[in-house]
Amino acid sequence: MTFGALAVIAATSSSVNDIQPGVLGFLVVAGIGVVLVFLLRSMNKQFRKITPEPGRTDGEEANDPARTPD
Repeated sequence: MTFGALAVIAATSSSVNDIQPGVLGFLVVAGIGVVLVFLLRSMNKQFRKITPEPGRTDGEEANDPARTPD
């Protein structure tokens, strides 16, 4: 009996409690996506600017006196 009453109440009140994100939610998510695209483009541009130091090879990094031992 109690379960049946709860089912009837839930069925009648569901239209009142329906929550939908709507246009504002879509605009927020779309805005975050656009900002993310520009952030990734900027990050890739900055990574392309990074170049290794001239005259330095991977073997010389182990003999670097400024480097502290782990």
